[in-house]
Formats: sequence, C-alpha cells, structure tokens
Amino acid sequence: MKTVIHLVSGDGTEQETSLTIARNLLNDETGSIDDVAVVAQADGVKAIQTSQENEEQVRTLLDDGVSFKACTNTLEMMDLDESDLVEGVETVPEGAVEVTRLETDGYAYLRP
Repeated sequence: MKTVIHLVSGDGTEQETSLTIARNLLNDETGSIDDVAVVAQADGVKAIQTSQENEEQVRTLLDDGVSFKACTNTLEMMDLDESDLVEGVETVPEGAVEVTRLETDGYAYLRP
C-alpha cells in the first residue's frame, strides 16, 4: 500500500500530526506500507522549511524513505526558494496536481 499525506495547514499541531502519521506508517508492523509521500502546499510548506521546529523530524523521515514534495506555486507566492527547504525535499509544479497524480497511481489520501 502507498499513502500520500496532504500537508496544507500552517497550524503547528496539524503539521506535527502529519509528520507523526508519516512516522506511524513507516513503523507499521504488518509491513503492508510500501511508500509514504508528503505533499506540502499553501501554509503547509512552513513545516518543511529549514530553521523550523520540524526540521530534524523532516530530515529523519527523509532518511527513512518518506518523500517530501513542495508546491512550486506556493514557493513563488511566499517568495521562497528551494534552498529555503530542508535538503532532500523535491519540488513539483503544483501540489494539488501532484496529490491527484499520486492518487491515480494508487496512493491512499490522508489529510489530518
């Protein structure tokens, strides 16, 4: 099974919940989870920026195989650059399109 977590909120609690869910999916004892992706757009991008309280958690999840994708449209609107993101975060042209593409590829959708 594959899961995409849609991270759109700037609320710290929701961001932490999203990252915790990603960790819980990786730790699934049944071994049925093959892939976890987090797509960040809108204020959710704040959770994957460098120098934020979630930075170390994002790095650890990246190291453990979670893919993080940031919406380029959001980066442009927030006047951010790829270098403002935790190293290893990929960019995609449009977050909503990426979520839709992943769902089409068989990913289950979660939005905390």
